[in-house]
Parts: sequence; structure tokens; C-alpha cells
Amino acid sequence: MKILVTGSNGFIAKNLIQFLSEKNDIEILKIHRQSTDAELTTAVTEADWIIHLAGVNRPLNEQEFIEGNVSLTQKIAQCLIDAKKQTPIILSSSIQAERDNAYGKSKLGGEQVLLDLQQSNGNPVYICRLANVFGKWSRPNYNSAVATFCYNTANDLPIQINDENAVIRLVYVDDVVETFWNIIQGRSTVEATFEITPEYQITVGDLAKTLQGFKQSRDSLISDRVGTGLTRALYSTYLSFLQPHQFDYSVSKYGDQRGVFVEMLKTPDAGQFSYFTAHPGITRGGHYHHSKTEKFLVIKGKALFKFKHVVTGEFYQLETTGEDPRIVETVPGWTHDITNIGDDEMVVMLWANEIFDREKPDTFAMPLTD
Repeated sequence: MKILVTGSNGFIAKNLIQFLSEKNDIEILKIHRQSTDAELTTAVTEADWIIHLAGVNRPLNEQEFIEGNVSLTQKIAQCLIDAKKQTPIILSSSIQAERDNAYGKSKLGGEQVLLDLQQSNGNPVYICRLANVFGKWSRPNYNSAVATFCYNTANDLPIQINDENAVIRLVYVDDVVETFWNIIQGRSTVEATFEITPEYQITVGDLAKTLQGFKQSRDSLISDRVGTGLTRALYSTYLSFLQPHQFDYSVSKYGDQRGVFVEMLKTPDAGQFSYFTAHPGITRGGHYHHSKTEKFLVIKGKALFKFKHVVTGEFYQLETTGEDPRIVETVPGWTHDITNIGDDEMVVMLWANEIFDREKPDTFAMPLTD
């Protein structure tokens, strides 16, 4: 299948082309500002699908809206008519097509060109009215406020906010790309004019605060809920604006005669992650919790875990090694410790279900005896 992508140097196109390059039996044809009319004609004639992303949204003058959003679409339509081809087309339009401004009018004009083509030539036409698209490879001060805010936050530049309560409608570039692919594959049935889902909404003020929270998490180690929805997409986008020299950061290491302890990550509602080491013969722990729980994973060395019920005195012990990964979980009401019974340094990963609170540690000393 040959898929033509216009505006191939643009933000959405870069994501789409990378996505398509990961598929089998797809040849990607590209048209951009430097392409000639002859190259456009050839690409349009050869294509099995056309994804028309080319457009202008920040021109030097309003006439460029017409040239970028209508004239090129007219050229594509005429090429298809001349070649008597009914190639399906996906057009990236805008939610502003319903607004009475130069940009909106030009987008609506491009839509009408393709609707006329569908009527006269029979081409299947899918018009996607995009909200503000954000994601990796977007351009600050051009594509969206998200791109600008991410860039400025990552580079310690000020953010200008005129109305912090203003609401932005957002769609994530990965969702845009996947929607287009599902249409091509026949896995998604959409109306002739459609919008991307999910669509997110966030105020300008909350956007700035969220991005600042991402930046501050390297110091506090407290990560936001970055696994789902808008926060996941914003976090991915923010990280994409980091330069290589910003890819790493230091964390504190606490050491004594027993070994070291290093915290890696803390979460608001899913605990914290860390690791510690212990020299041969060293025992760590010797305490119990009322509610707090932990998971231990020895990744290097040999460990002896001991447990004792704080009321009944019931005793239990077990051994684990880095060669045989096993999770050992502490249970409330049982005092516990871990001893390095090997000949080398022991390294242990640790998860606790809550962030350590010095004011209320829920940790009570009670050394174990057999």
C-alpha cells in the first residue's frame, strides 16, 4: 500500500510517518513545501491513500491561509479528477473551521474542496477537525501552548499566562495517528466530519502547574500519576523536550557501616521505590509496622529473612538469592529483618506502600531472636 503524506516535515506528519514505517508492506510517499507540482502530481496519482496534513496556521499574512489550506487541496483534487482516481483522503482540518476568522474560513474552504470532490468524483473523504494537538516533536511558539510551555519549563524560561482560567482543548498526537491508521485499516467507522477521541481539557494555569510538577519531581522524587490519560501524555511530551545533557539526574545516597540506601521514586498513592546494600554478615531491619507493608527483591547476593509475630511470638525464616528472583513481602504485626548471609555485597530492591513520613513513620524497633 502506498500512502501519501502531505506536509511531511510537520509535527503530526513526523509522528505519522514514523508510525507507518513500523508497519509491513507500506510505502510512504512524501510531499512538503519544497516539492514541485510535478512531484505532487506523481505522488497523488500513485497513492492508494492520501493523508493531507499540509497547511498553514501561523502565516505572515492572511493570504497564506488560502494558499496553504485551500489552493494545495484544490491541486490534489484536480490531480485525482484528471487521473480519474477515487483515492480515499483523510484531511486534517480544525475545530476552528466553525469560527468566523481567516484561519477557520480557510480550513472550511479546504473541507469544501474535498466534499465537492467526493460528490463529483466519488472519492471517500474523511475530514478530521482537530483540537490543539500536542506530543513529541512539536514546535514551541508554533504548534500549541503545550509545546511552548514544555520547552520553557524544561529550559528554565518564563511562561506567559494571560488568563490562567482559560480552557484548552487538547488531543494527543498518538491518538491522532492511531485514528488515521484505523480508518485506513477499516477498523474505525467515522462520520465524514469527525473529531479525535479522547479529547482532553485543561486550564492554562493547571497546564503550567502540571509541567512544573514534572520538573520538580527530580528534586522531590514524587512523581505525578503519569500512567494514564492526559497526565501520561503531557509527561511524555514534556520529557521529549529535554536535551541529551538533561537525560539524567542525581539522587541522594545515604551510607553507614552497613551499606547504602538510595530512594528512587515516590508516588502520591502507590508508595515509593528504593534500594539498599548490605555487607556480608550485616543485618538490616529489626522492626515492625502496624499498617505499612513492603516488598523486597534481592537482585544480588544471598539473604536470610526472619519474621516474628509481635504478639504470639511465632517465628519464620526463609532464604533468597539474586539468582532465583523472589518477592518477599512484610506483613503488618510481624517484626522482620534481612541478613546478608553471602560472601559478597548484597543489593536489594525495596517497595513500600507509602512515602516515609518522619512525623508518623509506623516503624517500631523490635530485634528478632530465634
